[in-house]
Order: sequence, then structure tokens, then C-alpha cells
Amino acid sequence: MVRIGVISDTHIRHFSQLPQELVRVLGTVELIVHAGDIVTMDVIQGLQTLAPVQGVCGNMDLPEVRVNLPQQQLIEMEGKKIGIIHGSGGPAGLESRVMQLFPGADAVIFGHSHIATNVKINGVLLFNPGRADESYGLLEVGGIISSKIIRAYY
Repeated sequence: MVRIGVISDTHIRHFSQLPQELVRVLGTVELIVHAGDIVTMDVIQGLQTLAPVQGVCGNMDLPEVRVNLPQQQLIEMEGKKIGIIHGSGGPAGLESRVMQLFPGADAVIFGHSHIATNVKINGVLLFNPGRADESYGLLEVGGIISSKIIRAYY
């Protein structure tokens, strides 16, 4: 079983600006996934002091992030395929747009809308942790993928 901390849309320039409660929780996971709008690499470098990080760039990221992180990626954990993308366009239909990019995936992690989402459609988990100053997510990946959104009251 792998425990994954999931964040998106941090929209900050320095790791030190993350809420301390979020940093504490992320220090307890085996992997951190950031679904874009990181802004600067300082955030990724700080997260890497807590756990390994997989991330994608978003539409608000500076060039230093865009050259270091892909726009989308597919990772495999415990035999499960998990797509990661930031997302684009308006919030209407975002879930179906991101799902189409990862045929055969067991889960798709995305951001962009700032709307926390934790739903299964046709057996695929669609997971958006929301904006990091308001919520974050936890996934446990083993024989199944269990998911939870945590509403933050920092």
C-alpha cells in the first residue's frame, strides 16, 4: 500500500508559504503528487525534502517550472495506472476532458478548476484536490485506490 499526498494550485513563490499543517501531513506520505500551478521550482524543491514528488506544470507556472516538469504524465503504482495533468479550459466538462487523455487509467489526478473532486466515472477515479490553501487529497494505492479530500482549516 502506497500513501500519496495530492495537491494542486498552490499559486505561491516559496515553499515556506505553504500552510504548516499541510507540510506536516505531506511529511507522512510516501509520494507527493502536484497537479500544477506550482509557480516556481522552490515549491517543488521544498516538497522534495518531505517525500519524492511527481508533478506536472500548469497554465500559471513560470518558465522554470515548464522546462522541468511535463504537461502530463502517467505513473504506475501497485499495478494501478494514474494519470496526472493540470487541465485547461472552463470547469464545465473538465473531468471528461482529462479522462480522455488517459485511456486505460485507473485514476486521473488533475487541478485547474480549484474545485475539489472525488468521483468515479466508468470505473475511473477522477481526483482534483482543489486549491492547496483550501483543501488537499490523500490516496492509498494497493489492490484498490481509496481517496479522500481533506478540507483545510489552517
